[in-house]
Amino acid sequence: MAEHLFVDETKERGFLLTAVRVRPQELDIARKAVRELVLPGQRRLHFTSERDSRRRQALGALMPLAVDAMIYDAGSRPRRQQRELCLRRLVADAISAGVRMIVLEQDDSVMELDRRLLFQRVRELDCDSLEYRHFRATEEPLLAIPDAVAWCWQRGGPWRARVRPLVSAVQTV
Repeated sequence: MAEHLFVDETKERGFLLTAVRVRPQELDIARKAVRELVLPGQRRLHFTSERDSRRRQALGALMPLAVDAMIYDAGSRPRRQQRELCLRRLVADAISAGVRMIVLEQDDSVMELDRRLLFQRVRELDCDSLEYRHFRATEEPLLAIPDAVAWCWQRGGPWRARVRPLVSAVQTV
């Protein structure tokens, strides 16, 4: 069974695109773990909105999951190129790894550009088995994992150290 990638980015202090790989047999387990972290009255787990104690609790729940993250750093690139460069590299890496599905957090301001870029890139690389979809974070709980990893990595220091075991690769694009 081919893996799924869940993708989010942070634009604070540069640009990081974070893709978290989840095996199909682990999807339900991981979704359940994330849903259990959402408090009554919350629609989703969003690291920017959480207190440090909740962030630590969430990371504690995420660490045992069978997931790994890849971080694409385009912080040194011109703002207009950052997302495109990261997505181009992500698609190539996903195809090489046999990924079946890429799920991106829906951002209406870039969704049409994403679709065109993803369509073009998949065709350039002659792949007909890779699917991609956009979901809001409230629709797909697993988008909370790349959100958490990206937030911690961008913060640096003890937050980066805490999330480091989940990160399998960091690429500068």
